[in-house]
Amino acid sequence: MKALQYREIGAEPVVVDVPTPEPGPGQVLLRVDAAGVCHSDIAVMGWPAEQYRYPLPMTLGHEGVGTVVGLADGAQGVAEGDRVAVYGPWGCGVCRMCAQGKENYCLRAAELGITPPGLGHDGAMAEYMLVDDARHLVPLGDLDPVQAVPLTDAGLTPYHAVKASLPKLVAGSTALVIGTGGLGHVAVQLLRALTPARVVAVDVSEDKLALARRVGAHETLLSGPETAAQVREITGGEGTRAAFDFVGAQPTVELAGAVAGVESDVTIVGIAGGTLPVGFGSTAFEVAVRAPYWGTRDELIEVLDLARAGLVGVHVERFGIDDGPQAYRALHHGEVDGRAVILPNG
Repeated sequence: MKALQYREIGAEPVVVDVPTPEPGPGQVLLRVDAAGVCHSDIAVMGWPAEQYRYPLPMTLGHEGVGTVVGLADGAQGVAEGDRVAVYGPWGCGVCRMCAQGKENYCLRAAELGITPPGLGHDGAMAEYMLVDDARHLVPLGDLDPVQAVPLTDAGLTPYHAVKASLPKLVAGSTALVIGTGGLGHVAVQLLRALTPARVVAVDVSEDKLALARRVGAHETLLSGPETAAQVREITGGEGTRAAFDFVGAQPTVELAGAVAGVESDVTIVGIAGGTLPVGFGSTAFEVAVRAPYWGTRDELIEVLDLARAGLVGVHVERFGIDDGPQAYRALHHGEVDGRAVILPNG
């Protein structure tokens, strides 16, 4: 089968032929219908040799949707022919966090060497993929696989972030979304669907801001030296009740902190290395700063339900698996409008 693999430190991913996997005890084999391309992959492929910690070669793709085509002994809960979405942040299944469905915060994953597909072992950018346990599969139902696959991360991650701040996003409040690409444009939709808050979107690209306006942002601002003052003016000087940074670079983290109002939330989702000092006088009174990771399995079910209700969707650009390296180049250069999706089987 064809697979898009990261094979050499610092090199681009390449399309190769590899054996089709066979499911072992408890495992499920999927024919992959769609796989999402994510900035996290680019971050991983940018690590130097001394920082890189995953095996090579590795099939990329931590966003996956497919059809069940094989079940090994002990695999229960799905049947051949089922169309499913893969819940990516796998855990041990038995620690106190996993027992709550929070496998994204598994307490033993590192100890046991458990990693997400495409971020530690072979993922979804292949014609077929193995899933370790049927509990990591969520029924897709009548959702379009191409439209649904980004929801497993680009939908789930902002949903998890936004959900924690819902009690603060009441009428008259303002939510700030920094970075309106793959995850950010979904966050705008979630905020509009789930809250009465005014949604302000910030980005360095007019194209990304145009997308933010199309999906519901009330106000859009180009990022620059005056952005914090502009947000303060929009909020009548009060500041935001919640700021969601989907970039995570030092300037964007500082912007989120600068506009955060009293008793507000700052949520740093992006992984560009920025940090925000926390302490008396460094932010407004009682600001809560979070750095969440992905989301829970039940939250993925909720995100897919929101998609079925027409309340959230992802703008996608499609690529065949042979064009996978081109998709990553386009994403790296900021040329993807929304989310890139690879179709390994067609």
